[in-house]
Amino acid sequence: MRARQESCCFTGHRPDKLPWHYNEQDPRCMDLKRRISDSIESAWKAGYRHFLCGMAQGCDLYFCECVQNLRGYFSGITLEAAIPYPDQSARWPMEQQKRYRILLDSCDLQTMVSSHYSPSCMVRRNHYMVDHASMLIAVFNGTPGGTSGTIEYAMRRRIPVVDLPILTDFML
Repeated sequence: MRARQESCCFTGHRPDKLPWHYNEQDPRCMDLKRRISDSIESAWKAGYRHFLCGMAQGCDLYFCECVQNLRGYFSGITLEAAIPYPDQSARWPMEQQKRYRILLDSCDLQTMVSSHYSPSCMVRRNHYMVDHASMLIAVFNGTPGGTSGTIEYAMRRRIPVVDLPILTDFML
């Protein structure tokens, strides 16, 4: 695992909190993916080389894919999957499960944070990522939940947060 000072973690919403849900062809989703990619590139230029992802549906998987894509352009990038419990994707749609497995297999490191599901395993995963990073990139729509809790935890730990807001009105 890389040193904390060159590690960056990510938090963001699942499809149910995104205005486009699973429609990744929506212009707002495509714009968000571009902004996630730009933020990873900026982090790399600032010296970050290790990226931690919680591997949830939606924004986490976008982040994971962006890191994977940027590996072809920038050297020294490593990606760690912070997995909250072994069966994280078991109840997801089949297409999302396949996507998850492909991305998980391409990660440099897989950290299983809890051995089984519990009401606190997602929070434990989020704290693990923040505790092992010195910057957080966040896609946040202002609603309470895991993303807001992760941002609040990072702020308490004095970890800088790069905010990527969800655009609800978007015109090409």
